[in-house]
Amino acid sequence: MIDRIKVSNAQVEPLGMDEQKVAEDLNRHVSLTLGRDEGNESHGYLFDALALTVQDRLIERWRATRDRYRAERPKRVSYISMEFLMGRALSNAVNNLDLEQPVRQALSNYGCTLEEVVQEELDAGLGNGGLGRLAACFLDSCASLQLPVTGYGIRYEYGMFNQKIVDGHQVECPDNWLRDGSHWEVESPENTVRVKFFGHSEYYRDQANRQHSRWIDTQDVLAVPYDVPVPGYRNETVNTLRLWKSAATDEFNLEDFNAGSYTEAVAAKNLAEQITMVLYPNDASENGKELRLRQQYFLASASLQDVLHRWVKNHGEDFSEFGENNCFQLNDTHPSIAVAELMRLLMDDYLLNWEQAWKITSSTMAYTNHTLLPEALERWSVGLFKELLPRLLDIIYEINARFLTLVAERWPGDRARQQRLSIIEEGDHPQVRMAYLAIVGSHSVNGVAALHTQLLIGGLFHEFYQLWPEKFNNKTNGVTPRRWLAQSNPGLSELVTEVIGKEWIRDLDEIARLRPFADDEAFRIRWRDVKQANKERLVELVERDCGVQFHSDMLFDIQVKRIHEYKRQLLNVLHIIHLYDRVVRGDVKGMQPRCVLIGGKAAPGYVMAKTIIKLINNVAAVINKDRRLQPWLRVAFLPNYRVTSMEVICPGTDLSEQISTAGKEASGTGNMKFMMNGALTIGTLDGANIEIREAVGPENFFLFGLEAHEVQAARQSYNPDAIIADDADFSRVMQLLESGHFNLFEPGIFDSVVASIRSCDDAWMTAADFRGYINAQQAVSTAYQDTQAWTRMSIYNTAASGRFSSDRTIRDYSKEIWGLC
Repeated sequence: MIDRIKVSNAQVEPLGMDEQKVAEDLNRHVSLTLGRDEGNESHGYLFDALALTVQDRLIERWRATRDRYRAERPKRVSYISMEFLMGRALSNAVNNLDLEQPVRQALSNYGCTLEEVVQEELDAGLGNGGLGRLAACFLDSCASLQLPVTGYGIRYEYGMFNQKIVDGHQVECPDNWLRDGSHWEVESPENTVRVKFFGHSEYYRDQANRQHSRWIDTQDVLAVPYDVPVPGYRNETVNTLRLWKSAATDEFNLEDFNAGSYTEAVAAKNLAEQITMVLYPNDASENGKELRLRQQYFLASASLQDVLHRWVKNHGEDFSEFGENNCFQLNDTHPSIAVAELMRLLMDDYLLNWEQAWKITSSTMAYTNHTLLPEALERWSVGLFKELLPRLLDIIYEINARFLTLVAERWPGDRARQQRLSIIEEGDHPQVRMAYLAIVGSHSVNGVAALHTQLLIGGLFHEFYQLWPEKFNNKTNGVTPRRWLAQSNPGLSELVTEVIGKEWIRDLDEIARLRPFADDEAFRIRWRDVKQANKERLVELVERDCGVQFHSDMLFDIQVKRIHEYKRQLLNVLHIIHLYDRVVRGDVKGMQPRCVLIGGKAAPGYVMAKTIIKLINNVAAVINKDRRLQPWLRVAFLPNYRVTSMEVICPGTDLSEQISTAGKEASGTGNMKFMMNGALTIGTLDGANIEIREAVGPENFFLFGLEAHEVQAARQSYNPDAIIADDADFSRVMQLLESGHFNLFEPGIFDSVVASIRSCDDAWMTAADFRGYINAQQAVSTAYQDTQAWTRMSIYNTAASGRFSSDRTIRDYSKEIWGLC
C-alpha cells in the first residue's frame, strides 16, 4: 500500500518587491511560462508575463488576507451588485502594490514602457455606467480601509456591448472581453452551488409535526465561482470579488444525442449558459424579461448560499449569531430578490421557523436605491414569477401579508394606502414591486446624495418613511482617488504630492491643503502646464477614435455618460447648434473657441436615446466640415466610451457637463471625477451637483435651470412652443432642426426629437432650461478667457474634492449601516 503523500504547509519564501526580483520573475514568465525566445517578446506577451508576475504577488497577499479573516472572524459584508465596472486591472494592481518603479525598470530591459504594455489589456466591461463603476470604487475603498467586504457579481461572458458608430448610428457589437482569458481570476469549482428554477412547492411535516416547505421538480443550474483579487492601497490587504458563471448540471442528454436529436441534447446546457452570457439582455421581449429575472435570482441565490455555506462550515447550523456577524448590501433594486431567497434558504434548507428567519433577514439586508425614476424600479409579473420562481412567490406573498397587517395597524381602515404600499400591485396584470420588497425586508434604506434621499423620503417612498423613519439615511456617493487622480492623472498627482505630500492618496481630505496655492502664480503656471499636457493626450484619443482634430488651446467641453433623455445630451446639442448658428451669422463677439466631446452608450432597445446619438453625429459632421467653424467649434462623439477612455478624458477636461433635469439624477459620479481633476462644472441643482457646489463655492460652479420643486410646479402650465417663440436664439435653433438642415438626405429622422422638445408632456423640461443653459455657457466663455481666474477655480475644485472620496462613503456605510467600526 502506497503511503499518502503529505503536502507541507510550510511558509513559502515571500516574493521580492525590488527591481531585481521583479525582473527575474518577469523574465521567468516570458521564457518558461510563455516559452518565448529572446527577441520574440511582443507587447502582448510582455503583458501576459507582467500580469503573471503581479498576480503572484497579489495572490501571496490574498491568501494572507483570507487567513487573517479566518483567524479574526470579523463581521463580514457581502456587496451584491449586478454590475462591477472594474476597467483594466494591471495598472491598478501595480499602483496599489507600490510596484511602479520595479516594473518600469524590468520592462525597460525589453525596450518598452508600462504605458505600452497596459494598452494590451481589455476592459472588464461588467457594467453599464455609474452603478458598476461605483461598485468598483467601493471595493477599492473597502480593501484600502481593510474592511472584510466581499463583492458578489456575475461573470458575464460578454460585457456591455462594444459600440460602433456607422453613418452616425449606434451599432452594438459583442464585447468579448474574455477572448484572451483573464489573468485576474481564479476558478473555485469546489465552491460551486446549485440554483433552482421552475418546479413547484411541496409542504410536509417533520417528526415533531412541524410544517415545512420544499421546492421540488426543479430545473437546476450550477453557479461556478471565479474569484478576482481586489488590492488595497499599499496595505497588504487583498479582498475578493466573486463572480458567478452559470453551467449546466449535465453537458448534454446522451440518449437524445444518440437518437440524433442533437439540438435537444444540448438544450439544457445552452439554457443554463445563457444566464451569464450577456450583461443586461434586451428586456423588450418576454424572453428577455425572463432571462433578466433569471440573472437576478441566479446572482442572489448563489451569493447567499455561498455565505451560508461558509457560516455552516465555521459554526455548524447554529444561526443564533448569524445576524450579528453578517450584512448584505443590495446595490440597487436588481438583487432585491435576495430578501425572499434568504428566507427560503433559512426555512427550507436549515429548517428555521418564519420568525427566526425573518429576524435574521430583516437585520442583515440593506438596500441602496440609485434612481428617482419610478419606471426604473424593478417590477416583475406575478405570472412570470409563478412559473420561474414559484417557491419565492409563496414567500413574497407571505411577507406581503404580514407587512400589510402592520400597515393596517398603523393606519386602520385605510385600504387605499394598503394598496399603494403592497409589494404585490394588483390589477389585470399583477406585478411584484421589487423595490418595496427590498424596503420591507431591509434594516437600512439609503439614497446616494442629499437631494436624492430627500426626494425619496418626501416622494417616491414617503409612506414607507412615515412607517419606518429610522430605516432611511443618506450616503452620498464617492470615487476612489487612487484610480481617478493618482493613477489616471500622474502629472497632476506628482504636482499635488510635491506641494502637500502624498497622504492625500489615502486621505483625500488632505487635498484641501492645496487651496492656498491657488494664489501662487508660479504654481498656477505649473497647474496649467499639466492641464495642457493632459489635453494633448485627449487630442490624440479623439483623433484616433473619432477622426476629429481638436486643438488643445480651445476650451474642452465634455459630456460623457450613459445616453438617456433625463441626462439631457439633447440640451447640449441644442447649445452646439446655437453656437453654430452664431458663427454662421457672424455673431462671435465674446465667444470662446471650444471643442465639445460627447460619449456614452444607449440601451439597445432605447430608440430615442439612439436617435439622439444620431443627431449628435449629424450635427458634428456638418460643423466639422465647415471651414467657417474651424476657429470656433469642433464636435465629436466618442464611440465605445468606457473606463479606459475616461482615464484620459477626465484629466483633459476644462468644463464638465452635468445638466440632468433637476430631481432625476440620483447622484452622479462622473461629476466627482471631473471635479477631482480640476474641471469646472456647468450643471443643475441635481444629485451630487448640489454638494459639489456647496463644497467648492457657488462662484466656482456654473449653475442654471429649474430646481426640483420648480420642475414640478412648471409642469402645470408647461408650454414649450411659447418658450421657443419668445426666444430668438431658440427659434433659430429649432428652425435649423425642423428644416432638416442636419439631415438633408435623411428626411424625418429627427421628427421624434423635435416633437419631444415641443411636447407639453416633455418629462425632461428641455425647453424650460434652454435659456438658462445658454446664459450659463456664455458665462463659461467669459470666465475661461481670464486664464488666471479660471486656473484658480480649477485648483479650488480639486482642493474641495475631499468629501467625494469613496473612502469617506465607505466609512459612512461601515459605521452607520454595516456596524464594522
